Amino acid sequence: MMGGQSMGGGGPPIMVLNSKTQRQTGREAQIANIQAARAVANIIRTTLGPRSMLKMLLDPMGSVILTNDGHAILREVDVSHPTAKSMIELSRAQDEEVGDGTTSVIVLAAEVLGQAEPFLRNETSNVHPTVLVSAYHKALAKALELLKEQAVDIDVQKDKELMKSLIQSTLGTKFSSRWNDLMVDIALQAVLTVAEPKSAGGNEAQVDIKRYAKVEKIPGGEIEECEVLKGVMFNKDTVHSSMPRRVENPRILLLDTPLEYKKGESQTNVEIDASKENDWNALLQLEEEYVAQQCRDILEHKPDVVITEKGVSDLAQHYLAKAGVAAFRRLRKTDNNRVAKATGATIVSRTDEIQESDIGKGCGLYEMRKVGDEWFCFLTECHEPKACTIILRGGSKDVLNEVERNLQDAMQVTRNVVTNPQLLPGGGASEMALAVALKRYGQREIKGVQQAPFLAVAEALEVIPRTLAQNCGVSVIRSITALRAKHAEAYEANAKCTWGVNGTTGELVDMKEYGIWEPLSVKQQTIKTAIESACMILRIDDIVSGSKRRDG
Repeated sequence: MMGGQSMGGGGPPIMVLNSKTQRQTGREAQIANIQAARAVANIIRTTLGPRSMLKMLLDPMGSVILTNDGHAILREVDVSHPTAKSMIELSRAQDEEVGDGTTSVIVLAAEVLGQAEPFLRNETSNVHPTVLVSAYHKALAKALELLKEQAVDIDVQKDKELMKSLIQSTLGTKFSSRWNDLMVDIALQAVLTVAEPKSAGGNEAQVDIKRYAKVEKIPGGEIEECEVLKGVMFNKDTVHSSMPRRVENPRILLLDTPLEYKKGESQTNVEIDASKENDWNALLQLEEEYVAQQCRDILEHKPDVVITEKGVSDLAQHYLAKAGVAAFRRLRKTDNNRVAKATGATIVSRTDEIQESDIGKGCGLYEMRKVGDEWFCFLTECHEPKACTIILRGGSKDVLNEVERNLQDAMQVTRNVVTNPQLLPGGGASEMALAVALKRYGQREIKGVQQAPFLAVAEALEVIPRTLAQNCGVSVIRSITALRAKHAEAYEANAKCTWGVNGTTGELVDMKEYGIWEPLSVKQQTIKTAIESACMILRIDDIVSGSKRRDG
């Protein structure tokens, strides 16, 4: 090769990627990710604990959301950085899985990532991200093991006081905490109503809040008027004004068939000779006869209330009103299922197949009430309701939405404890205990490169008590050092230590006496989600933006 350039020598650099593509690689990408994660955590850091602030979010449509629920805030914030997006995904997973701890999970994940930064920045120590990740996984496994040891068992049915203090600690950090006792009762009552105990087959206790505990928000009135009905209500009026408005111990019949003449399934054309008028009359008569037959089938069983998911024709209204039956039409399927669950009725799809056993007899009172300027149908005083409606009253729509969000969290937490009855001390106590135990374990058992990152996880866990103290405005360094010393002492003596930060005053208190507890399942999920996602983010070493558009 005379005079030619040697392979890979000078020559113009080869462009592999499109010139518009932006690319961050290696350290730069990792550090950018950590900063993005921290930025997300800083948005909601002030919403942790009882001294939490609210955030006001305006969406493009101009509606306003006031909330301090970590997940609700992040769901509304529009972020462009991919890592920030995956952090938001975290809080969603947490919300769907256990319903609480959405703020803690983000703060913790950001802190775990933050602890990794010095390892990545420092050229001399130069720890490879995979080493970090495997140390983090070790720490996670150990942390979950230690959590289990700390947990206290609880009996859901008997320990009403402990249950209350548990829900209290969920709601204490929320906006509705002024009406705490009321909200606690509502959450407890609703969940225990809907809970189906362990079946003989050994299935887990089932608690389907989403389907069977419906929240009805009616603006106006006082928050003190919120209640859980022993039964259900829905926003409908009877189809005919002369129907009865109140019946005690009603017999309830649920249908999902229209009480009107059926049109043919597909398009049907009927040809009638114009000269023969009787044909037309015969046709009309058939239709009337059909509806009348349906009503006869229904009235044979003497129901007091008939509810259908479909329409009710004028003729059927007439027959039912004459017989003194209250009828409701076009009820949502979900509402109908709740009525069935509460009153013990079965939903029937053909009127000629009604049996005595399908009639719901479990309801004590049916009445129509006017709330605000709308009529609601109340089916209450049910004997053994397995579904309920929660009525929320309050000043404005914003207030109601926030109260509903808080209540959802409280019900989720109650549900977690019903399905897995184990508790941990709150107020940062369990995190601090974990941090101390992990440190000791790491110093003794783990050698070599992995020791430092393992200890970093222990450091990161302290962020929860620290943030709590920060939000109270006390001297963070003093109180956290004191708390650490307390836990270390207890650890040396091999005792359980339940001291944590009182979120309202920032003083150190014993959580056992102070009565702040959190479900084990929430804590486990928080730590698992936070550390696992931190590991995932640390393993990213290349961010390429401006990749191909996918057509179609």
